[in-house]
Amino acid sequence: MIRVLVLLLVLFCAGLSVDAAEVLQVRSSQLLQVGDRNRTYTVQLTCLDVAASDEDRAVSWLREQLPRRRRVNLRPAGSIEGQLLARVTPIGSDQDLSAGLIAAGLASDRCSSELS
Repeated sequence: MIRVLVLLLVLFCAGLSVDAAEVLQVRSSQLLQVGDRNRTYTVQLTCLDVAASDEDRAVSWLREQLPRRRRVNLRPAGSIEGQLLARVTPIGSDQDLSAGLIAAGLASDRCSSELS
């Protein structure tokens, strides 16, 4: 009897799928519109300071990294004014986008300067 219940539980859970968030739009150098099957929401990349002169290049860089419907992993760091603050890593990549923008010279790390 227990084996039958375990088998049914395994079969039921196998039918459920957990979907990662998908990028719907790069709104700016720090804001992404993402969604899952149930809702859409705005995510702000954490710890970034992008100069106005680098905004267009930063947006272009993000769009290269995040084509529409690219799946991403979100690591929430808080919220501000209803927007989720998170570290965002494309599925299959090791580098989060904030670190990528900083490494590309398109942003500075606001968090390390706040700690100093």
